[in-house]
Amino acid sequence: MGDSYQLVIIGAGPGGLCAATTAANLGLDVTVLDEQPSPGGQIYRGISNTPDDRLALLGADYQHGADLVEAFSASKANYWPQTNVWSLNSRRQIGILRHGQASIIQAERVIVASGAMERPVPFLGWTLPGVMYAGAAQILLKTAGVVPANGTVIAGTGPLPLLVAWQYLRAGVSVKAVLEFSPRSNLWRAAPHLPKALVAGDYISRGLKYTLDLNKGGVPIYYGISGLQAQGHDRIEAVEYGWDTLGSSRRETIVTNSLLVHFGVIPRINLTKSAGCHHIWDRGQQCWRPQVDKWGNTNVPGIAVVGDSAGIGGARSAEHSGRLAALEVARSLHTIDTQQRDLQGQEDLKWIGKDLRVRPFLEALYRLPDSLLVPPDDKTLVCRCEEISAGQIRQAVREGHADPDRVKFYLRCGMGPCQGRQCAPAVAQIVAAENLRPVSDYTTFRVRPPIRPLSIAQLANLGRAEE
Repeated sequence: MGDSYQLVIIGAGPGGLCAATTAANLGLDVTVLDEQPSPGGQIYRGISNTPDDRLALLGADYQHGADLVEAFSASKANYWPQTNVWSLNSRRQIGILRHGQASIIQAERVIVASGAMERPVPFLGWTLPGVMYAGAAQILLKTAGVVPANGTVIAGTGPLPLLVAWQYLRAGVSVKAVLEFSPRSNLWRAAPHLPKALVAGDYISRGLKYTLDLNKGGVPIYYGISGLQAQGHDRIEAVEYGWDTLGSSRRETIVTNSLLVHFGVIPRINLTKSAGCHHIWDRGQQCWRPQVDKWGNTNVPGIAVVGDSAGIGGARSAEHSGRLAALEVARSLHTIDTQQRDLQGQEDLKWIGKDLRVRPFLEALYRLPDSLLVPPDDKTLVCRCEEISAGQIRQAVREGHADPDRVKFYLRCGMGPCQGRQCAPAVAQIVAAENLRPVSDYTTFRVRPPIRPLSIAQLANLGRAEE
């Protein structure tokens, strides 16, 4: 076994940064593992190196990340950038790849703050060059100021498409249309949750501001969209979609060489599944997530999960959950007592309670229809790594492969470089639909290390490194 550490935090987004800063300031020995070259996570990607003009363009929410990074840098926490975590088990042994060398380290306590990923939703043409996730496009804007040269179409659901369209409008990018997939019936589902959402913060007012600014800027926003297709040969050339308006349905086409899609975010659970943490189906968020208590504790002793890794709550909630988990680690290691933990954490608990009041409204408003989550066309590619289509998965179920893992073993979907991150949700949805059962009856693929690609040479050198 390699070196041993007191507290290892996986991820340097808002949750990980606040956990590390809090724990280090309490006197704990903290090591932060981060796959990025600088702290900030996805939400504050590149915040340390972003020019002032780009900072102003991205808005105050993004700028807030600079304060978190500054406090983290001033603490005594150890920071290991460009470090990939490829394994985590219930004994808190962590497989890492750093400077090209694979090794395994031991931790007394682990806080997983690996964040969320954009929900993969396969549709015809989604693998064409020129089609990418809106979050990935936003990262290009944050880190390098790169934007689509000839304009773009943004399609999907949730707050992020509006935010990216608003940022692009400010950057002078032509946004040809924003296509919103949430069914109109979601408005009625969300309405009862609106009063609590209005007192949760400025989430609703910010969404209204983005919408008004886009309208003023001439960006069309279409609601009730369905049947998205990306058309083209060697790259995307047009977007086709269905649109319900005035009681009738019609197909529309927009010529474009860029399509950004976003269908919400879901927790990254490969690490927590690998560690044996118990996961539950979240009906509101339509995904699996680790089961944690208010301090981030899982059922696995010594492993906590914070931020969007434990369920989607947003960047500000992630900060507070990171602090709470750090206080709990300090208590468990006898640095502070239970009374001190409760006293220091009470404001964070109150803040999270208030902030999360907006979640039921957002989850109801942006709930995805089953018709979107289950690819209707058999030709739709579901597993990009192994090139497995929706039709092949349906046929496998009809032949008796009745759960996602059996489909995986039979077709190899989920065995490519992404280890199922891009296909597992869709495979589960297809299996559930074929068996006429709710998707919550099916867990995602079984996870085994390495959960990130390693070369044979790196694995072969693992034993030598440990010696």
